[in-house]
Amino acid sequence: MKLSKNALAGIALLASAALGLTACGSNAGAPAASGSPSDAASGEGITVYNAQHESLTKEWVDSFTKETGIKVTMRQGSDTELSNQIVQEGAASPADVFLTENSPAMAQVENAGLFADVDKATLDQVPAEFRPSTGKWTGIAARSTVLVYDKNKISEDKLPKSMLDLANPEWKGKWAASPSGADFQAIVAALLELKGEAVTEEWLKGMKENFKAYKGNSTAMKAVNAGEVDAALIYHYYYYGDQAKTGENSKNVTPYFFKNQDPGAFLSVSGGGVLKSSKKAADAQAFLKFITGKKGQEVLKTGTSFEYAIASQVDANDKLVPIKDLQAPTVDPAKLNSTKVTDLMTKAGLL
Repeated sequence: MKLSKNALAGIALLASAALGLTACGSNAGAPAASGSPSDAASGEGITVYNAQHESLTKEWVDSFTKETGIKVTMRQGSDTELSNQIVQEGAASPADVFLTENSPAMAQVENAGLFADVDKATLDQVPAEFRPSTGKWTGIAARSTVLVYDKNKISEDKLPKSMLDLANPEWKGKWAASPSGADFQAIVAALLELKGEAVTEEWLKGMKENFKAYKGNSTAMKAVNAGEVDAALIYHYYYYGDQAKTGENSKNVTPYFFKNQDPGAFLSVSGGGVLKSSKKAADAQAFLKFITGKKGQEVLKTGTSFEYAIASQVDANDKLVPIKDLQAPTVDPAKLNSTKVTDLMTKAGLL
């Protein structure tokens, strides 16, 4: 049977979705478009492949459209889901902008040669430590690695000095993580970049022996709160977001920051880039400039995402530990190797 080009493309995208690893819970499921279907159908405005939290990007989109009149159609998915899709679509991708929760998916698209250079005016708004050395994309927000724990079970003097200590025998059966998520794999990618393959491989072996797997960081935190495990390695905003609501899922949980440039103090950069194939490059670049500008970053400071503002000298949300106090290690986000991480985690029996 001979298949049409459209049918073949559909099969390829379904295969990509099946292989794609889920990010945090808000992005689970197949990519889906939101915004005005008529805009997308008529070719008006720009299309954003969005792996960031949908509610956060919606705030950015609404403010951007109100200020510029440029319409935006969002297509929602996870980091890996959408990066695989963009790579498969290549120059034919309808995406003008790609936004992620973590850096490895951005590096995947960059390595495929699909990003245009980001405008200098946009790069100038973002400090060098929050964007790749290549300038092919930029950081738009950040999230800190944190160990949330039950202080009724673990006293402060028994907390691990380093994330690497979680591989030691005394932590067997005591901590949780969501290894299939893009968030956790970004943490492993940072460990790989900071400590090398041998240390990472050894740590993953210890993790396999010690940890309990949960699907999603929120679920892992709930497990700590419910007393199923003593601690969980997640990103900070799950705790602060729950505290800002009812606190029901974090009332028994305390966040612990490793600091001291430890791999467990990794500050993961969420990325944004403009596709080289975009036929509306000026509008796409304007959107990225808006997100990293003062108004876009203030959405992070005053909104409910509890991610870190990183650009245009906008401070973080008042409820968060200031970035300068996190003592995060220096990591070039362009060097985070998602392919190698997948190989090592598969070899360790974690995927």
